[in-house]
Amino acid sequence: MSNRTLPKDFFFGAAMSGPQTEGAYQATGKLPNLWDLASDLDITKFHNRVGSYAGNDFTHRRDEDIAIFRDLGLTSVRTSFQWSRLMDADGRLNPEGARYYHELLAAFRAAGIDLFVNLYHFDMPAYLFRRGGWENREVVEAYANFARTAFAEFGQEVTHWFTFNEPIVEPQQRYTNAVWYPYHADFAQARRVQYGITLAHGLATQAFRQLQAAGTVRSDARIGLINCFTPPYTREDPSEADLEAVRVVDGIDNRWWLDLVTKGELPADILADLEHGGYDLGVRPGDAQIIAQGPVDWLGFNYYHPARVQAPSRTTDEHGNPVFAEEYVWPGAVMNESRGWEIYPKGIYDFAMTMHDDYPDLEWFVSENGIGIEGEAAGKVDGVIQDDYRIDFVRDHLNWVSKAIEDGARCRGYHYWAVIDNWSWNNAFKNRYGFVEVDLEHDYARHYKKSADWLRRVTTTHEIFQS
Repeated sequence: MSNRTLPKDFFFGAAMSGPQTEGAYQATGKLPNLWDLASDLDITKFHNRVGSYAGNDFTHRRDEDIAIFRDLGLTSVRTSFQWSRLMDADGRLNPEGARYYHELLAAFRAAGIDLFVNLYHFDMPAYLFRRGGWENREVVEAYANFARTAFAEFGQEVTHWFTFNEPIVEPQQRYTNAVWYPYHADFAQARRVQYGITLAHGLATQAFRQLQAAGTVRSDARIGLINCFTPPYTREDPSEADLEAVRVVDGIDNRWWLDLVTKGELPADILADLEHGGYDLGVRPGDAQIIAQGPVDWLGFNYYHPARVQAPSRTTDEHGNPVFAEEYVWPGAVMNESRGWEIYPKGIYDFAMTMHDDYPDLEWFVSENGIGIEGEAAGKVDGVIQDDYRIDFVRDHLNWVSKAIEDGARCRGYHYWAVIDNWSWNNAFKNRYGFVEVDLEHDYARHYKKSADWLRRVTTTHEIFQS
C-alpha cells in the first residue's frame, strides 16, 4: 500500500506550554501561579511528589530544544506566555518577564521557526485565584488587561495568537472531576467558571481587533482559540435518552466553544437547560455584546480521545450534581492503558467533517495530538526507547487527517503534544508523550526515541510512512 500524503503547505510543529516546560519559577520576577500554589499546599497530590517548579528545564535548555525542533523538521511551535511571568501584582508589565519572552521569540525566529503564542494554559496567578478566579469579574478584566498588554508589547513579533488552551478543562478538572486544585465537585461552579472564561475570551479578542486596527498588532496576525474537542458517540441503536445524553455533553463541551468562535453566541438549548435547572451563570447587561466579540480567525483542535456516552442510570451524583450522561464502553475500543483513554483515530476525521458541514468558513489545525505511556524507558534497546506504538498512533491519526483534507476539510497543520517530554500537572512525568526523552536521572538530558527518525521523514517529505 502506498503512503498517503499531506499538502506541501501543511505545517508540522510541536505543542507545549509555559508552566509545563519553562521552570525558572522564581526567576525574572515571576509570581506564583495556581500550580505553584497547589504544589506548595500539598505536594503529595503530584506523582512522585514532583511539583510545578522545574517544568522540563526548558529555560536552561532553550537553544538545545529549538535545535531539536529544527532538526526534526518542525516549522512552528506553540507555547504560552505565563500571565504570572509577564505581569506584576499590580497588573502592569513586568520588564524582566517581557525580556524573557522577547528573547524567546528572537531565538525561535533565528531558527526559522514560527512561535505560536497562547495566553492561558490553566496557570492563573495565585493571587488572582485567591480573589475568586474566573467567577470574579475583576479577574476576568485582569485577564483582558494581560491580553491587551501582551498584544501591545509583542504585536509586531507574533503572527499567531490564541486566547485560551482547552477552556473546558478547568471547569472539568477543577470543579467537576475534582482532580485539580481546589478539588471541588460542583456543577454550578463549573458552569460559572466556564462562563467567566467565555467572557474573558470575548474581551481579549475585542482588544486584539482594536489594537490590530490601530497598527499596534501586525496586519497579518491572527487570533484563535484552542480546545480539546471530543467527538461524541453513543450506542449503534440509541434510545431517545441516549441521544439526549449526546446533545447535552456535546453542547457543554464542544458546541459551546464552536458557537462562541463562529457565531459570537452560546448554544440556546444549553442556556435553556441551565436556566431550567436553576443554574445562575451570573449574566449581566452587556454580556451578549462581549460574547459577540468571540469569533476568531482560525481554531485549534486538540484531539486525544472521543466521548462515548449513554443515558444515565441516575439523575444526581454523590455530590448532588446533575448527571446528564454516563460513559458507554464501546465493545471495539482500543485503549491506551497508561492513560485510560480510548485510541480512536477516526474521531479526528469525524470532527473534520463536522467542521466542514456545520462551520465551513473556519480554518483550523490539529493543535495537540499525542500518546502518553508510563514506564516506557524500561524498554530501551542500546539506550534508545523503542516506541513503535507512537509511530502507529501518529501515523493512524495523520492518515485520517489526509483523508479529511481530500474530502474538503480546511485543516492546515498538525502539532504534536509534546515533541519533548514535559511535566504534566498532577501526573508530573508519569506518562511520557515525547519523540524525545527527558532523562530525569541525568539532569533533564534529552535523548531521541526511536520514533524521532520517523517523524523527521514525515515532516520533511509530507509522506505518512507506514513504519
